[in-house]
Amino acid sequence: MLYIFIGVLVVIVAVIVANIRIVPQSFAFVIERLGAYSTTWHTGLHVKVPFIDRIAKKVSLKEKVMDFVPQPVITKDNVTMMIDTVVYFQITDPKLNAYGVENPISALENLSATTLRNIIGELELDQTLTSRDVINSKMRSILDEATDPWGIKVNRVEVKNIMPPDAIKEAMEKQMRAERERRESILIAEGQKQSAILVAEGKKQSMILEAEANKQSMILHAEAEKEAAIQKALGEAQAIREVQKAKADGIKMIREADADEAVVKLRSLEAFEKAADGQATKIIIPSDLQSMAGVVTAATEVAKAKKA
Repeated sequence: MLYIFIGVLVVIVAVIVANIRIVPQSFAFVIERLGAYSTTWHTGLHVKVPFIDRIAKKVSLKEKVMDFVPQPVITKDNVTMMIDTVVYFQITDPKLNAYGVENPISALENLSATTLRNIIGELELDQTLTSRDVINSKMRSILDEATDPWGIKVNRVEVKNIMPPDAIKEAMEKQMRAERERRESILIAEGQKQSAILVAEGKKQSMILEAEANKQSMILHAEAEKEAAIQKALGEAQAIREVQKAKADGIKMIREADADEAVVKLRSLEAFEKAADGQATKIIIPSDLQSMAGVVTAATEVAKAKKA
């Protein structure tokens, strides 16, 4: 009897241990009881009722990345191209994800393809090539709203690649080549224009400097002429002062010799001599010429006396 009890106890413990589950981080288990949804297990230790509860689905709550195959789309101007997209999504409600749709990934892929065709169908080729941000934003908004009943949140959508037909590629390459050549011509013209401006500016600066140099030279020359004229005038003034000083010294010497009257007569005779040098057309002879001769004789005697 004891062995039977121990055997039953071991079986019960084994069943209990077999129904203990540990839910790891970022996972959730959907539990059904007798075929109906019962609860959702999150991270931690859980025990299910044997033979009654079962784990219907193990759901990863991590963000997933789905790279869908390229989809053929037609633009508004009837250009067919291939576009592939990348969708970043995350399961936020394990229950809705388990019971909302049969195959969530396949449903998301088909929904992404149809949404992309609708958006591209409203755009022309040039807009499609230059409006990736607009396409990404519209797709994310539409997919996020549509996948709410499936317990999926679409975080972002990226257009991975746009592949237009070969003829369109060739035309675009020609257009880009022409645009590059046009830009090159503009840059060359701008360079030549800038070079001409710099040359003109250099000539202008050279002329200005030359004019400044000429002006400075003229100023220096004028200053030199002015200084020379001043020095000349000072020299002439000094000469006049020296002459006048010499005359004054002569008169002083004569006065010291007591010959004032004789000096006056002598000056008169010198004036008469200058008047009679052949330049004058009319000569006035003073009446006291004889007395002036006496004065000359007296002056001569005075000079001899001073020498002695």
